[in-house]
Amino acid sequence: MPAATDIVVVDDDASIRDAIADCLRQHGYQVRVAADAALLDRLLAQQRTALIVLDWMMPGEDGLSVCRRLQASGIPILMLSAMGSTPDRVIGLEMGADDY
Repeated sequence: MPAATDIVVVDDDASIRDAIADCLRQHGYQVRVAADAALLDRLLAQQRTALIVLDWMMPGEDGLSVCRRLQASGIPILMLSAMGSTPDRVIGLEMGADDY
């Protein structure tokens, strides 16, 4: 069972990942970070999380694929992306994101 305040931030851009993690920590959340889907999988194998903040565009397995794969896990996923058009948002939500 995840701690209610445990969040995993997944983004290949270290500056974005760290800025989000720092902001969440300042608000009392326990934050783990991952640069890609493979590290996310390792973190989730160690401990379930209450929320995943997930970048869409990453090298290797992209955020949409991760979202689709984790949809049945019941972990809420917040998609994070510069791709903010309406069709992009619809695709993200259809792939299993809880918010975009």
